[in-house]
Amino acid sequence: MNNKPILLDGKALSKEIENNLRVRVKNIIQKTGKTPVLATILVGNDPSSEVYVKMKGNACERVGMTSLKVHLSEKTTTGELLVEIEKLNNDQNICGILLQHPVPKQIDERACFDKIAIDKDVDGVTCLGFGRMSMNEIAYGSATPAGIMEIIKHYQLPVEGKHAIVVGRSPILGKPIAMMLLNENATVTICHSKTKNLPELIKQADIVVGAVGKPEFIKADWIKDNAIVIDAGYHKGGIGDIETDKIKDRAFAYTPVPGGVGPMTIAMLIKQTVESAERKE
Repeated sequence: MNNKPILLDGKALSKEIENNLRVRVKNIIQKTGKTPVLATILVGNDPSSEVYVKMKGNACERVGMTSLKVHLSEKTTTGELLVEIEKLNNDQNICGILLQHPVPKQIDERACFDKIAIDKDVDGVTCLGFGRMSMNEIAYGSATPAGIMEIIKHYQLPVEGKHAIVVGRSPILGKPIAMMLLNENATVTICHSKTKNLPELIKQADIVVGAVGKPEFIKADWIKDNAIVIDAGYHKGGIGDIETDKIKDRAFAYTPVPGGVGPMTIAMLIKQTVESAERKE
């Protein structure tokens, strides 16, 4: 048993990443005379989405980048949104495009995600980007899973040969983190709402990733001692998808909620936008 569990501090790591990005952005501006720009598209007036878009804009400012906010009406059609995305694809000043999820019901979100040019898909939402990432080709990973992998790398957590269980199969979290762990030679099991005997499966895991979107759905007594516990959920009252408080004393390492995975999502979005700008140099 590990004496002292490692607290995986995403908040501190995200600040470190931002400090590094500030220097890189300065270099880009000196070399090209251009400031990197992240375009964010918000459709409608969902209060949570408005907060997230603002946080992303603030992060751009902190590293010296510009954010271009495109705010469209709740009644926007798929066709109108596709036209807006195409404009941003063709704008040479834009390094990254983020379409804030979710979009209003009448919009075909998948068609709009896939309209984003691959070299500007800094949030890793296109099918092409997912495929390239899965095949270990150069691509921008989906931001939250990329943030989880950055935490794993930073803390030098053992992944190769370990049994990782991902609970959840969403296209921007469960599926991509499973592929990223597989690419690092973990043995990966993906569990979901139709999985049978979930507690028994989770008991086998060396690495547990909670990506299910339900408050404290994954119980502490399902998780074995000395596991690496990564909670990608966030719910009212500062709780995640896992009963982290009850497991943290016997984990090998764990992400706190808040302050674990959350801050890394925005840090990776900004980092991938800076990488896109560097590729344009």
